[in-house]
Order: sequence, then structure tokens, then C-alpha cells
Amino acid sequence: MRDERHRCERRKLVVAMQGRELAYVDPEAERGFLYRGYAALVGTRAMGWISRALAWRLDPILMRLSGGRLRFGLLLPTALLETRGARTGALRRNGVIYFHDGDRVVIVASKLGLPQHPAWFHNLRSNPLVRLGGRPFRAEVITNDAERSRLWDLADRVFPPYATYRVRAAAAGRVIPIVCLHPSSH
Repeated sequence: MRDERHRCERRKLVVAMQGRELAYVDPEAERGFLYRGYAALVGTRAMGWISRALAWRLDPILMRLSGGRLRFGLLLPTALLETRGARTGALRRNGVIYFHDGDRVVIVASKLGLPQHPAWFHNLRSNPLVRLGGRPFRAEVITNDAERSRLWDLADRVFPPYATYRVRAAAAGRVIPIVCLHPSSH
């Protein structure tokens, strides 16, 4: 009996450490002054440098250890994306901004508008079964122009600096991918 109770407690701990419930992010919701100001600050080149140098490396660790409660994104809707390495199959973790579109979750492979796609994007193209916030999903890269345009409108409401990132990426000859995550049972 004691062993069974012990196993049950361990299972609860593992579930708690996998992350909090993935909060629903409505892209149509009104964003407050503080949120908009923080998003504008995060979208600057200086904060981009800090993100690349510090946040992108520490965020996955912070989010995993705190169950998603602590993160550099602070006010932004971020969650821990877990992919498998395209070549190695090793588990990779990255913090990403997300929002919902019906029952799908949308993430944007912006990487600040830099010339190359983020590594997590290459990984999910090779291995589309991923986890976001501890929940399983199947990734689909959106290629339909009308659907991309509709999703960009929503994405810009959640994180306005995406518009600047698109201009930067286009200047470098890159089209920023939009990825929809469909709930899965893997």
C-alpha cells in the first residue's frame, strides 16, 4: 500500500514538473497598456540581443524547472516547446510565443527576423510530433497564402513586433514560417 501511494505521489510530481496547464491565448482579446509596452520593448534590437545572448538559453531551463511559471517572456504568452533533433533525435527545448486558433495552437518561427530559421523549426519539420507546455501536438507548416495572411493578422495582435520581424526577414530573403500545432495523442 505504501509503495502504491509513493508511486502515485511521484506521478503527480512528474506531471507537475512537465508544465502548467497550457493557458488559452485568445488573439482577439484586448491587450492592456502594460502588455503592449512590454511587447514593444521586447521587440527592440537591444532586447533582441539580450534574448539571443541570455533568454533563449536560460528560458528552457527556467520553464522546465518551474513548471512554466518562471520565464523571461513575463507578460507574453510563452510555453516550452519540446522537439526531437533533426539529425540526432535528442530532446530539444525552446521557449516560444503562442496563441490559439480554435483547437489549434499557433507558433511563429520568427527568430527576430534574422536570416535563418530557428533550429526548432528544422527539428519539427523532420519530427512533427512535438510537445508544447507538456501537451502532445502534431506540427503542420502553413503554406497557403490566404491562411498565412489570416494567421499573421492574429499573430500581430498577440505580438506586434512580428511585423518588424517580417520586414527584417524579407530584407534577408527569408519568409517567416507559421506553424499550427494540432492536438495529438502521442
